[in-house]
Amino acid sequence: MEPFKNQLNADVVHALARVLHRARPDFDRAGFEGRALDGLEGLELKARAEHLADALQAYLPTSYVELAPVIESCLAPPDRSAADSGSGAGPAEGLSGWAVWPLAELVARRGLDAPARALETLHALTQRFTAEWAIRPFIERFPDLVFATLRQWTHDPSEHVRRLVSEGSRPRLPWGRRLASLQADPSPTLPLLAALQDDPSEYVRRSVANHLNDIAKDHPDRVVDWVRMQLPGAGPERRALLRHASRTLVKSGHPAMLALWGAGEDFAGRVQLSVQPRRIHLGEAIRIEVGLHSRADAAQRLVVDYAVHHVKADGSLRPKVFKGWTLELAPRASCTLSKRHAVRPVTVRRYHAGRHALDLRINGRVVAHATFELRLG
Repeated sequence: MEPFKNQLNADVVHALARVLHRARPDFDRAGFEGRALDGLEGLELKARAEHLADALQAYLPTSYVELAPVIESCLAPPDRSAADSGSGAGPAEGLSGWAVWPLAELVARRGLDAPARALETLHALTQRFTAEWAIRPFIERFPDLVFATLRQWTHDPSEHVRRLVSEGSRPRLPWGRRLASLQADPSPTLPLLAALQDDPSEYVRRSVANHLNDIAKDHPDRVVDWVRMQLPGAGPERRALLRHASRTLVKSGHPAMLALWGAGEDFAGRVQLSVQPRRIHLGEAIRIEVGLHSRADAAQRLVVDYAVHHVKADGSLRPKVFKGWTLELAPRASCTLSKRHAVRPVTVRRYHAGRHALDLRINGRVVAHATFELRLG
């Protein structure tokens, strides 16, 4: 799979230059292209967007009132299908897709001098790509203005604008700066999420679920209360949203959340846990096999997860919970569950050699343990 960073490439630079020059004939197309291409290939994705925004900033008006119509006149018709098609730009239709990201970054910088006008531009940009990262500085600096605008946008005819209401205000948005004020108190976003949780667009509802899951990491009881209020009588679409919003708390074994999903009881039965092989090298995998044998006279709803306790540099262990299985085990029944778990290099974790622990969790309770040895060489 081609790295996402390659979406912001020389073709995007040339598309930006071409369309901006058409919108503003005094735009220094050659100067912009030279600055934008210099060093671009050596950067990762977000750094590329910021680098291109730096180049745009050097060659476009400093006044946001003058800049806004230039940006807006460069945009293609609002068709988000272009977001997955490379630059999403051509000589006739204007800009969409990945080429819009640097423009949104520029709005986040220059638009702070004219926030109401900048929100109008973000409303347009998010219908061609996304403005979820660009709106966050405005939430921090002008919360009253932005939340009043977001309330209006919950009724916008564009699903992309409605999604921005939820996605742009997520406390822990990936690739975006954390919104510390909303991590401390998510109250300003809760009415927005309530207005959108039954949105006709699955794209919007998915964002609402992810937003609630963000809140759960800092305020678990708020999300437990939300699910407790919204789950009774919920239709399949709302139920799916609530389940996705619950995933971090379910995975961590939060008793109240597990109980809401019918998995709050201890497992009544016997558990067998096997991990093979007992010694692996980095890049290889272990196979986890679980035997469950019910002693109950009624069916049991079971959420079966496992935690790998990774060895840290100082020799201590740090657990990370992984999703396993969700099942209903019939009375007095037995079953075998099996899963391959790869231990391979990833950018978010540094592995250390040593004895790693693994524990099995059923409905949030640890019920069995195993170990395996990891070698790096």
